[in-house]
Amino acid sequence: MKKKNLFWLGLVIVILIAGGIISWFHFSKNNLANTNQVMDRSGSTPTIYLHGWGASGKSTDSMIAYAEKHNHARKVLTAKVRRDGQISLEGTWPKGTTHPLIQLVFVDNKNGDYYVTREWFHHLIVLLQKKYRIKRYNTVSHSMGNLTTMFYQMKYGNSDKLPRLNKQVNLGGHFDGILGMDDMANHNYLLASGRPRYLNSSYRYLLKHRQNYPKNVSVLNIFGNKEDGTNSDGDVSVVSARSLRYLLRGRVDYQEIEVKGAGGQHSQLHENPRVDQAIDKFLW
Repeated sequence: MKKKNLFWLGLVIVILIAGGIISWFHFSKNNLANTNQVMDRSGSTPTIYLHGWGASGKSTDSMIAYAEKHNHARKVLTAKVRRDGQISLEGTWPKGTTHPLIQLVFVDNKNGDYYVTREWFHHLIVLLQKKYRIKRYNTVSHSMGNLTTMFYQMKYGNSDKLPRLNKQVNLGGHFDGILGMDDMANHNYLLASGRPRYLNSSYRYLLKHRQNYPKNVSVLNIFGNKEDGTNSDGDVSVVSARSLRYLLRGRVDYQEIEVKGAGGQHSQLHENPRVDQAIDKFLW
């Protein structure tokens, strides 16, 4: 009798397991189909937010929240990039969203190899093109994110097979060095031409390939000056940040804003409501 009961119990367990496997298969298949579904958002220009070194989505949260509250924007997607460059998209992008926002997060957030991070950004642009058929996009970058986008533009910016950059916002961009690494306070200066007196390796690369940067782009460069004698935001000198103008001369509509005092500290730039207001006015 006991053997018979064990037989039926075992049979029930096998059926339940089989049923679970079948349900999981159908769920995965449907989920994959939804992931691969193409949604035409070619009429929209998304704005992609990039964080800096060692940071995460938290460093762009307040800028996104400000845009949602004051400028009819909506965060539609979070794009997480793994160390192997694979990207997962979370969220939904409703048709007709006025100002769609996309938050980009690097899992390997301390990777300072811009030849690598620009390929990660390239993967995102290609994915958005395939899945949403985007044709244009904006970027808002802080710190390391600036170099990622700049290196990307110097390689892919003029491609007629990829979506084109529309507007670019830079926050605390260390285009020609970081204090304590390859720059010192009050060491570098701009020549009469606007070119920095001393060039680091990243700047030399960008300068060499500057003709690849797309034309007819609007650029807003925001940098800080704590006014503590270092002429910097604590991490990036004013000269390093302002060196962007010389890189893009003759190619873009360029504007710059210097944020003075405590609100201009490197990490406070993306937490400053006045900066948020300037960004959104520029974008929309």
